[in-house]
Amino acid sequence: MVGAGRLVDRRNRRCRRDAAGVAAPLSDPAANAVIETDVRDASHDALALPVLYRDEWLAVINKPAGLMVHDSALARGETDFAADRLREQFGRKVFLVHRLDRATSGCLLLAFDRDTASTLGKAVMAGELQKDYRAICRGWPEADFDVDHPLDGGPGKPVKKPAQTRFQVLARTECDWPSAGFASSRYALVQAQPVTGRFRQIRRHLKHVSHHMIGDTSHGDGRHNRAFRMVGIHRMLLHAHRLAFAHPASGKMLETVAPPDAQFAKALAYF
Repeated sequence: MVGAGRLVDRRNRRCRRDAAGVAAPLSDPAANAVIETDVRDASHDALALPVLYRDEWLAVINKPAGLMVHDSALARGETDFAADRLREQFGRKVFLVHRLDRATSGCLLLAFDRDTASTLGKAVMAGELQKDYRAICRGWPEADFDVDHPLDGGPGKPVKKPAQTRFQVLARTECDWPSAGFASSRYALVQAQPVTGRFRQIRRHLKHVSHHMIGDTSHGDGRHNRAFRMVGIHRMLLHAHRLAFAHPASGKMLETVAPPDAQFAKALAYF
């Protein structure tokens, strides 16, 4: 049993927060004056995506969970892609600098010209793009832990390459629904910082250490996924919370933070 904590009731399910857990807010203040939030596009068109930052060179948007970034072998008949929406939304070519899984929400960086895209791409390859993710997983891992475990490149790419992810536990909770012979279930809110960028890296690394991500139907634990669906949380709980990098034109550090959606915020209320 955990020590003294705060009890939270949600649909007759009760959770106790671990006294040692320190929850960090998902709305950090912007670090530099060059950051300007612009959501006019999203209010103008129901298909437009929320804009966290935009200038003449690049933009950062808040991708919703469930939307594929671009067409690929995994699309399986899908016709709605973030890349197509963004071309229509901005009325110009867009160059995606990195990717997010379909089920992942949060910060997605794009450029408006090839030179900017090339500069940002080199920053990604050099590890100069700071990416912080928030995830909810089963169990109570150590406060800080690293996973160094090679991963393949996904379907059709069997060669394994080095893969490293740094994790930090932000908060813990214990809920009163049973799990695997125990009367309660334990969960952790973690921050993940991928050092490399392999296929589904954060999800697969959490599975590797038996702290499966909640809502992950490919690499997660079905029992815990069902428990969260029972309380109305139906998405995978992985969110690209923050991006920080040197602006390719000015050299100034640019930081953007993506607020969580309603279902992720509902999950956070258990901590």
